[in-house]
Amino acid sequence: MEIDRVLLSPAQRRVQGRPGRCQPRGDDPPAPPAGRAGRHVVIVAWRDIASPQAGGSELLVDQLAAGLTARGDRVTLLCGGPSAAHSYDVVRSGGPYTQFLGAPFAYWRRLRECDVVVEVCNGMPFLAPLWSRRPMICMVNHVHTDLWPLRFRPPLSTAGRFLEQRVMPCVHRHNLVLTVSASTARELESLGVPRERIRMLTNGAAPVGPPAPRSAEPLFLALGRLAEYKRIDLLLRLWDRVRPVVGGRLVVAGDGPQRDYLESLAGPGVTFAGRVNEEQKHRLLAAAWLLLHPAQIEGWGIVITEAALRGTPAVGFDVPGLRDSVEHGRTGVLARSEAEFASAWAALALDPARRAALGEAARRRGARLRWSTAVRHFSAVIDEAADGAR
Repeated sequence: MEIDRVLLSPAQRRVQGRPGRCQPRGDDPPAPPAGRAGRHVVIVAWRDIASPQAGGSELLVDQLAAGLTARGDRVTLLCGGPSAAHSYDVVRSGGPYTQFLGAPFAYWRRLRECDVVVEVCNGMPFLAPLWSRRPMICMVNHVHTDLWPLRFRPPLSTAGRFLEQRVMPCVHRHNLVLTVSASTARELESLGVPRERIRMLTNGAAPVGPPAPRSAEPLFLALGRLAEYKRIDLLLRLWDRVRPVVGGRLVVAGDGPQRDYLESLAGPGVTFAGRVNEEQKHRLLAAAWLLLHPAQIEGWGIVITEAALRGTPAVGFDVPGLRDSVEHGRTGVLARSEAEFASAWAALALDPARRAALGEAARRRGARLRWSTAVRHFSAVIDEAADGAR
């Protein structure tokens, strides 16, 4: 994939052209870097990958933390909620919401001598520049402007939107801002973040493992957290229109706060698989004829790349994030309306040759997205932040 080179620092541009030898997970360990290592990097984030609520942001942080550790850095994840043992350290700062108060105290007790702080602004910011004077990076997967009212009612949604749109850009006005897609970079610019302070890396994907068979009968997959903005309820309504034309099954894999509600909406031919492990996930991705992704917004949509590595094309909406992970008409289809989504779904289900062509293009593109490259870009941004603070 061609990354928008304008959003890369000089150090990132130097590493972009180098093909990744390996990946932080599921491959040989990365070779030690020629430059600096041994830094202590503190990543302040909402959740650990072990949380039942973990998603793409947590996977990204886990891969970057593990990759830096393999390269010789010391990494500490400061987060709330449940956690597990990793190659890097984890310091808990409270529960899902108390952590926003607990993080500064945990930082000052144990981590204030670190070299660089990376604040992951996943909607609600920690406002780390107010309580840390170390070199700082703000990481934003996607901007939650339209999602606050889906999760909270006023005044909480109003306060959350104000903190993300006004306060977060202000407190990080002197820091580099790191994101994972050109869509989010443009949204950050709309919030007043200067383009010259935005840096970008691209999500990778883990190796897919041994081949798995494609379903002989029509099988369509939706995979992810069952939350409002994923719009699985919309997918279920469209399935009622598509199923009489194409037949087969729709499998919804994942868990979340909307599961009971969605199960109450489901008609014939729908299976809820619940939370699946890695082996089950890749078996479903390989078996599916199409990955269906009706989300309202994404930072990137890692599951799109995971499906691509199995040769499974995606159908989604033309929304931020998916515009970056899906090449419309080449690796999948992006719809601008519900009618277009249903039409593309049915048309691809009935056209095996086009479906195979899209899947092969998606597989080739996905194979170029490596976690090792993301880690090298991340490391280059850390160097840039540390150098800029001197």
